[in-house]
Amino acid sequence: MRRTLFEDVHEDFRASFRTFLEREVIGGEGRYSEWEREGIVPREVFARAGRGGFLAMAVPERYGGAGVEDFRFNLLIGEEAQHAGVGSFGLGITLHNDICLPYFLRYCTEEQRQRWLGGIASGELITALAMTEPGIGSDLAALSMRARRDGDSYVIDGSKTFITNGINADLVIVAVKTDPSKRHRGISLFVVERGMEGFSRGRNLEKIGQHAQDTAELSFSGVRVPAENLLGAEGEGFRYLMSNLPQERLSIAASAVAACEAALEWTLDYVRERRAFGQPIGSFQSSRFALAEMRAETDIARSYIDRCVQALNAAELSAEDAAMAKWWCTELQGRVVDRCLQLHGGYGYMLEYPIARAFTDARVTRIYGGTNEIMKEIVGRSMGL
Repeated sequence: MRRTLFEDVHEDFRASFRTFLEREVIGGEGRYSEWEREGIVPREVFARAGRGGFLAMAVPERYGGAGVEDFRFNLLIGEEAQHAGVGSFGLGITLHNDICLPYFLRYCTEEQRQRWLGGIASGELITALAMTEPGIGSDLAALSMRARRDGDSYVIDGSKTFITNGINADLVIVAVKTDPSKRHRGISLFVVERGMEGFSRGRNLEKIGQHAQDTAELSFSGVRVPAENLLGAEGEGFRYLMSNLPQERLSIAASAVAACEAALEWTLDYVRERRAFGQPIGSFQSSRFALAEMRAETDIARSYIDRCVQALNAAELSAEDAAMAKWWCTELQGRVVDRCLQLHGGYGYMLEYPIARAFTDARVTRIYGGTNEIMKEIVGRSMGL
């Protein structure tokens, strides 16, 4: 089925980002395999992405951005990163663009926009979102981090964990309780900046996949945050988080489908060349059937994602549609990548083959952005159950 989502300007952007990946990430200046061993993407990669026009495209021109509010450009970045074998979240750029940026665009004051948006678009200021705390999982109402007002500042105490871009981040959006007597209505968002006294980063966490993505524990010990770093209104943090989750979950779902497409491409190339019993292994019925099933499911998922992207651009994407996309597409990613690895045989277990990296990278997608069990709960409740 011919895909009709993109226009010529999008395909030009795709080609430019593909060149950026080839030059700055895979070859030329890029050393992605080294970054995986080191557990972090160099900060200068963000700066180069900013110069290329691949960061925070929706930031208005008056603040130093491109002023393009079209999620199709974000989608292309995720697709090309997956096809390059580095994963759309592996670089930290997708988190910066798709998940963190909307908070700054929607809830910043004019003074905050002037202070931060230019650096976010240029890559000088790397962003992160800190929600998860040790022991609470997806239950945001149970946050234990506290912020108490003290004159013209708030004093923040507590810790966060599993924070993507946690080591690199210059601006961390932190969810805390400003009114412990309330549950959801007691949550506020603050922007904690690099270098604030009492703000420290723990170890860069070792994960089974997405190794180049720095994921850290963050500690806040009496961090005095100016009141002007409150994001939006006090007590509205939970509402802000919920309103931004559909885009976050769509981003994860779109990345999952792109991962399926990439895995299928690599596997088709492999089964056409690899021979067994005197013929290409792709000619065996079991291989053909497996690949046909995966192709059909992936194409169907792609159609749904493209519809969701159109709905997001029209401000019509519902929480339940985004939840269905995230749940279904990440489950599909797990099945497809696993079957594609199986078709590679022993070579699929070797890290020199991109399918091996895709296999370990895929597992977390059913967890972050809200576990798939939570996604099913959202869909079930939307049905009046």
